[in-house]
Amino acid sequence: MLTRLVARMDHEAQTAFNLADGMAMADSQPFDVVFLDVRLPDGNGLDVLSEIRRSPSNPEVIIMTGQGDPDGAELAIKNGAWDYIEKPASIDKMRLPLIRALEFRSERATTKVPRMLKSGGIVGSSPPMQASLNVLAQAASSDANVLITGETGTGKELFARGIHLNSSRAEKSFVVVDCAALPETLVESLLFGHEKGSFTGADKRQRGLIEQANGGTLFLDEIGELPLSMQRSFLRVIQERRFRPVGADHEKQSDFRLICATNRDLEAMIQEGRFREDLFFRLRAFLLELPPLREHLEDLPELVSHHLAKLCERYDIKVKTWSPDLLDTLSAHHWPGNVRELLNVLDRSIAAAGQEPILFPYHLPTYLRVQVARASVGKNARPEPNADAPLGPRTLGTLKMARESALDKAEKSYLEELMHNTGGDIKLACRISDLSRGRLYAVMKKHGVRRPK
Repeated sequence: MLTRLVARMDHEAQTAFNLADGMAMADSQPFDVVFLDVRLPDGNGLDVLSEIRRSPSNPEVIIMTGQGDPDGAELAIKNGAWDYIEKPASIDKMRLPLIRALEFRSERATTKVPRMLKSGGIVGSSPPMQASLNVLAQAASSDANVLITGETGTGKELFARGIHLNSSRAEKSFVVVDCAALPETLVESLLFGHEKGSFTGADKRQRGLIEQANGGTLFLDEIGELPLSMQRSFLRVIQERRFRPVGADHEKQSDFRLICATNRDLEAMIQEGRFREDLFFRLRAFLLELPPLREHLEDLPELVSHHLAKLCERYDIKVKTWSPDLLDTLSAHHWPGNVRELLNVLDRSIAAAGQEPILFPYHLPTYLRVQVARASVGKNARPEPNADAPLGPRTLGTLKMARESALDKAEKSYLEELMHNTGGDIKLACRISDLSRGRLYAVMKKHGVRRPK
């Protein structure tokens, strides 16, 4: 049906009935748009969405599925899908996204897209990092407010500096405010400044951080820690770009670009009454969600190489190399502290290696090696044989059948317990299972396991 629809619109169409054939076609010839089903004979379409997006022609991808899933739709859009269509769909519902995607590609082909020239120390070329860098480039070409979210250690300040360095304000100040470190009694004075004599100890006039950011960028780190009493005042500053220093009789103006970051769930804080909803919507004109390291482990070799070189330069020693099994051990770790933890691990490994030129797993911190070893033993543990189970030719199949049956039962049991223990929280389930969202959804659908309501 889709092939006939595309032909009637004077376009060429080709069809693949499984992921393997579709991926081979995407890699060998150019396409503008891909209609990608979710449930296919040899896998889940969402698992290869990123790969298709980075194929040579970089096509737009429209997801189709007969089993609508809000989490699947969210995952598709976050991974770069143009649109998400639930089947059965009318001809018009399938035609319109195709028209819009083709119009977008035509306009983009004739428009010079600004490219990020200054990395600011950002390392990584995986699809999740490329998606984040694309948002960075878009934000840098605008003056809109940016909200950067991500776990501790994912590089939120690094990306904020990257936006500043590639913006029209790059030659001006980049002022960092750590909201978690602001004393509540001095927040107003530090942000807005104060006049001499405005309070005890104010023996001279002090420019506030907002005034210091005039013409440049104001970066509020851990915005979720900003006291509720200050959020209303700061909302007006964002709207008007005007503020009144403590003890002053007139307002001042500051032309700053605002970037905020947090590792907190601001929407949950809004529901709890601990963060203003109107301020939240003001902050996130651009939303940049940074992936945890465990979701882009393919960047590990580049990250290790980059940070090893910097650390060895700092210590004025010859750059160390590493053994392949060191990378295997690092890849098996969960990285709750993300890239910041990786940097600390490499720092300690260099110290442990001393004058040795090559880093081995032995040089890694003990806690990391213990965790990886325990996880490895758990994965390879074999169930004890059941002495009471009847044996005989009628009860036995092939070894392959027995292995697949046992694996299916174990996977289903694990997933059911995982959903029960996490209450259906997909983000937490991914963290515990060490699976990507796409892979978790795929195995849940394979075994018919659903999230608890």
